[in-house]
This record gives sequence, structure tokens and C-alpha cells, in this order.
Amino acid sequence: MDSFTNLTAYRALALQAHCVAVNRAAHRAEAFAVIHQTIERLARQIAASLAFIGSDVRLVVLPEYFLTGFPLGETIPAWMTKACLDMNGPEYEALGRIAQDNRIFLAGNAYETDPHFPALYFQTSFILSPAGDMVLRYRRLNSMFAPTPHDVWNRYLDRYGWEGVFPVAQTEIGNLAAIASEEILFPEIARCLAMRGAEIFVHSTSDIAGDERSAKEVTKIARAVENLAFVVSANSAGISGTDIPVSSTDGGSKIIDYRGLVLSEAGQGESLVAFAEIDLAALRRYRQRPGMANLLSRQRFELYAESYGAFSFYPPNSMEAGTTNRSHFRNIQQQVIEKLTTSGVFKI
Repeated sequence: MDSFTNLTAYRALALQAHCVAVNRAAHRAEAFAVIHQTIERLARQIAASLAFIGSDVRLVVLPEYFLTGFPLGETIPAWMTKACLDMNGPEYEALGRIAQDNRIFLAGNAYETDPHFPALYFQTSFILSPAGDMVLRYRRLNSMFAPTPHDVWNRYLDRYGWEGVFPVAQTEIGNLAAIASEEILFPEIARCLAMRGAEIFVHSTSDIAGDERSAKEVTKIARAVENLAFVVSANSAGISGTDIPVSSTDGGSKIIDYRGLVLSEAGQGESLVAFAEIDLAALRRYRQRPGMANLLSRQRFELYAESYGAFSFYPPNSMEAGTTNRSHFRNIQQQVIEKLTTSGVFKI
């Protein structure tokens, strides 16, 4: 495979793919048979999509949950056993071959285990290079009902450091970073990545689409504007294999530029429509231009540092006691609400 040199313009694709959930699988072997069938299907769909769009596609982003769906009643240990990839498992190798065969950076999101944290799984956004190598692994930091690095914060930071918490991959197609699903609602995630040079956010998600004024739609544009970055957001084309209506999360994959302009957007169903040119040279010129619109260069972080340091809402290390009961997350949130009410931050 021939390598390609640094590119200042190329096309990206937010591939709106259908998800086949593994919740009904009786055991790991049955679940992983579904996963491998999904990878084989995606290999064909990606190759066909690139043949349709053109040979200058260099980045393909897949939706959240694209391999497995999400837990529906499974305990943390049960989901680990049934549906979570190994960090160096053959599934990543198979996805890496898709990246190699198509000469693309391939981004997606999966549940995976980590031998350093054997009692937990993490929801992981990843980017594979055209050589098939893992160039970025980001673990989701905010989740309502799943473990995150913040729940084992001290140990996680000791193991992976800040660059492992907020990774940015410096690649031939720009500085890439990942935002997982509803984390688009948390401006601090994108901002911490932008601080480290991120130019393109790959956003694997599974949203209820169709309302341009919904919170997630608004914040996708906001994250692009406030960080002068591209957002490549791939939504699922429905999830089958559960009792939830299939098209509940379907449609609206899109690419947004650094000015907040939606360059392309898909309707419902499996689709390659959300592709657009990533003009890195234009973004970099925009970031070099003084003026009111250059919001990133106008940030005064010292104004906010004391407030962030002085307040703690959701506590770190809350899973160090070894709990694997999902009720833990709701209990912790209720305690945080009570604390904020007692302190006067929230009013009754």
C-alpha cells in the first residue's frame, strides 16, 4: 500500500450504518458471530461508498454502538463477558484491514475491556490509520450508566496520564480527536482536546435525529464554532435486535465546518450522503486571522481555573469500592443533586 503525504484538503465520510444489537445473544460466541458479520458488511459498504464518492476520501467515521448496540439490563460483568472487545483483539485487526484496504483513517466507537482495570469495561472511541494501526484511543469520560475513567480516576491517570485522557492524534490529515456520543453536550471535553491542538472532531453517536433545535444538534454546531474545528458526526441508521423501535436513533449524520456551517447531512436509513471536503488549509488560515471570530485565540482560561478547582460536583473514584451494580450511577447522581441543593447551587 502506498502511503500518502500530508494533505490540506480531502473528503471525509460520516457513514450512517445500521446497528445489529447483540443483547439477545445467549453467550459471547453468538454475540461475536454477529460482530464479525457486521465488520464484513461494513467492509463492503465502505468500499462501495468510497467507489461512489471518489478516491480522495481519507477519513471515515462510524456510528456509536455499530458493533453491539448498548446494554439493556445486562449487569456490568455480563456485558463485559458478552459484548466487550479485547484491547488487542482480532476485531480491531479486522477493522484495521478495512482501513488498509481503503487507505483511510477509520474512526468508530466500541465497548472494550482493559487488563489494568479487570472489573470494568470502557466505552472507547478509536481511530485506525491507513496502515491499520491504532493511532487514537479515547475512553468516554461522561456516561450515565457505564463506567468511565473518572470513576477510577487516580489509578487511570497514573496509568495513562493526561495525554491518555485527552488524546489528539497528529496525522497526515490533520490533528484528530474523538468525542463520544452525548459528550458533545459537555463543552469541556472538546475544549480540552482543542487546547491540545485538535482540528477535527470525530463524533460517533446514536441520536434521536430530526429536530435541528435539539440540544445535541445545537451543541454539534457550538463545539465546531467555539473551537474552530470540523465536526464529523456519524449517527446510526437504526438499531435492530432489541424491543426498542428500530428507527428511534436514525438519521442526521453530518459534517460541520469551523464556522458552524453544515456542509452535508444525511436523512434516515443507511446512507453515504454525509460526506464533504475537509479543507485543512482554510481552517488553518482562519485560525491565523486576528479578529472577533477567532474565539479560540481569545480564550482567557485563567478566568475560570479557580472556579473549576474550587468546586466538585460529580465525585471522582466512585467505583474504587468495587461495585458493579448499575444502580450505583443513579445513586451517585442523586447524592450530587442533594449536595448541590444543600449548598444553594440548585434551588427547590
